[in-house]
Amino acid sequence: MTILTRHPSPNFDARPAGTPVDMLVIHYTGMESAEDAMARLCDPAAGVGAHYLIDEDGAVHRLVEEEMRAWHAGEAWWRGRGDVNGRSVGIELVNPGHQFGYRPFPDPQMAACFDLSLAVLTRHPIPARNVVGHSDVAPRRKKDPGELFDWRRLAEKGIGLWPEASDGAGAGEIDEGGIAAMLAEVGYETEDLAMTVAAFQRHYRPALTDGGIDAETAERLRALTGLIATP
Repeated sequence: MTILTRHPSPNFDARPAGTPVDMLVIHYTGMESAEDAMARLCDPAAGVGAHYLIDEDGAVHRLVEEEMRAWHAGEAWWRGRGDVNGRSVGIELVNPGHQFGYRPFPDPQMAACFDLSLAVLTRHPIPARNVVGHSDVAPRRKKDPGELFDWRRLAEKGIGLWPEASDGAGAGEIDEGGIAAMLAEVGYETEDLAMTVAAFQRHYRPALTDGGIDAETAERLRALTGLIATP
């Protein structure tokens, strides 16, 4: 993978001393054009940035050096900790998002995302369970990168996790308390359970993202807790 351009953004600061980079967070830009997204990510008045921006044609732009804290996640939480920005690398994918006409991510863009993500993983000790979307770490605020992002293909390339569901047998025995406990075990905050379930579905059960606890959602969640428990 080649970084085609370096387009410095001012929207970063120093990472907290002694904090390892142990998360990769993937976003969509949620703006009408790539030009609008780049302008916002580089506008000091906006106060939002990212380490990388990937255009739909696969062009990769470096905005912030990885050793710095880019301001991409906002108010976010994962596995009992806030300051997701301080411990993560953020990748933005050009896509208008749910507000402006959400659409599939083109193959060149996904290929660049695979290559860039693998490169990030070679530089930082990021466990598979910490490869997440913006909606995973901010389920009450965000939907990106959304249900059209191919997390399964990412996991097949060694980036993140993908749980396979069984036939759903016994899923009805899991009540909301059990679902909330498993989501918390994975890393989610559960202040609004339905919104957190919807975030989980966008990542791991993309055919249904209504926040309801159907059998396949419950089984995929159970399978995921099994994967993270495996040494």
